[in-house]
This record gives sequence, C-alpha cells and structure tokens, in this order.
Amino acid sequence: MNNKLQSFSPWMLGAPLYMPGNRRDIMEIANGDKYSMLRSMIFCTEDAISKTEVDSCVRHIGLCLQGFREPTHQFRFIRARNPEILARLLALPNIEKIDGFVLPKFTEAVFDAYFDQLKGTSFKVMPTLETKEVFDVNAMIQLREGLLQDTIAQRILMLRIGGNDLMNLLGLRRSRLSTIYETPIGNVISQLVTIFKPYGFSLSAPVFEFLDDSETLQKEIKLDLAYGLLGKTAIHPTQVSTIEENYAVDLEDYEMALSLSDTEAPAVFRMHNAMCEVATHHQWASNIINRQQCYGIKDALLLQEYAEVSF
Repeated sequence: MNNKLQSFSPWMLGAPLYMPGNRRDIMEIANGDKYSMLRSMIFCTEDAISKTEVDSCVRHIGLCLQGFREPTHQFRFIRARNPEILARLLALPNIEKIDGFVLPKFTEAVFDAYFDQLKGTSFKVMPTLETKEVFDVNAMIQLREGLLQDTIAQRILMLRIGGNDLMNLLGLRRSRLSTIYETPIGNVISQLVTIFKPYGFSLSAPVFEFLDDSETLQKEIKLDLAYGLLGKTAIHPTQVSTIEENYAVDLEDYEMALSLSDTEAPAVFRMHNAMCEVATHHQWASNIINRQQCYGIKDALLLQEYAEVSF
C-alpha cells in the first residue's frame, strides 16, 4: 500500500491537473520538476486523446513510467479510456509508480470489467459519473449498492462528476459568466450528493472550462463547497491556485469546528452568533478541520493573530 494513502483525506488531492497522456513533459510533471505546486495529476487516455492516438499514448506513458521517481508527495493517476486500455496500462512495467486510475463513463455495465482486473492490486480508483444513467435515480442507487461492497469501497478515493459529458448528453454547453449550478446539471449534482454522500462517498466538483473568467470560477467554487463537493479538476495550471485558495477555511468556521470537536463541549452552545450543536454539526466540523490541515485559514493575518492569542 502506498504510504501516501494510508491516512488519506480526499482534501489531500487538491485540484488535480487534468492533461493528455501524450504530453511530452509527463516525466517532468510526475516528478515535480514542473508544476511543483500540484497535489495531484491525472494523465488522460480518454476524451483528451483521439482514437488514432490511443496506442501511441499508452506506449508513451509506458516509456515515461521508467523515469518516474519515487517516492513523491504528489498523487499520480491515469484516466483509462475503457476496461481494455486499463488492462494494457496494468501490464506496463513500473505501473506501480502511479497511485491509481480514473474510470470514465462508469456504469454497472463496466463495473466488473474494471474491478475484476484490479483484484490483487493496491491501486485506488475514482469512477466518473458522466453517462445518461446519472439522470436515473434508481440506476445511481443500484450503482451505489455495488460500490458499497467492502472489497470495492476500500478502493474508492472519490466519485468524479463529469459535468461536460452530462451537459453534452443534453445538447448543452454552459455559457460564459454562468456556473454549472445555473444549468440543468445543478439539479443533477444535488441528486448525486444526496444519493452518495450519506453513504461515505466523496464527490468531486466538475471542471470550469473558461480560462479567462476567474470571478465566475471563484463563484462556482463557493457553490461547490456549499454542495459538499471537493477536488475540482483543473484544466490549466493557472486554475490550481485559484481553486485551492478558495479551499482555505474561514477563521470563524475553524474556531467553531475546534469547539464542536472538543470532548467537553456542551451539547448545544452559541459561538460567533450561531448555534453550534455537536450532534448535528460534528461531520461538518471534521470536514472543516481536514480542510484547514490541507489549506490553512483564508486570511494569513487572521491566522497569525489567532496563533498569537492561542499560544
């Protein structure tokens, strides 16, 4: 088992940078020589690669794996195009230098084809929900039951939501200045959250495809967090810092989370002019503390003042 994953929190993935698997600088990125700020990366053999490039892409990844250094603090994933490509990737020498796989277009139809191959390995996975079945509540409940099997659930880091693929199924593309929550997919996200999160699954936030609209990206990240989503995939390095800066927590939230986690806290108390109830806010508090450990507190000056008062 990879030591990085032994005490894993989904927040540790940060904003994974998604990139084509045939990039010439894969080794530099995987070794942290380029984009050293990355917490995680996803090398794609699916939608980012044309059909005619798949074979050469897999060969390229195989050659690059030889130069991947170990250990690294960054998480490395490969997005397998389909179960057949996963089989080819698993057969590559040095494939153990990656942490796991993203499984696209994930449905019950490919469930066994993916997971049967992973038996006997320590690889983790992130299935992506991005097919027409996502719009079917019963199909998602049935998929959830399969994912809850002990041998399967322990492999899953989080479930990814393929926002653009879902929009494509509706023949839509979001317009500029609009968040994903201002489209029909906003309702779908709500549905997925209520189906999967109560059962312990984390869900990722869909990509934001415009590179010149930081204001709307930040608005969308705030809504991601309000919906309980994390791990927003970045499609360009410039998005990584924007996403992760917004994952830092408010000082007041952190103080309330610490108080709610105190074993001697009263069942209900008032703090920062808000009701704090241990029984109903303990999971929120744990989430805030995990976020703070990864991203700190939003205002560095407030953090400094907090440290001076505390110590």
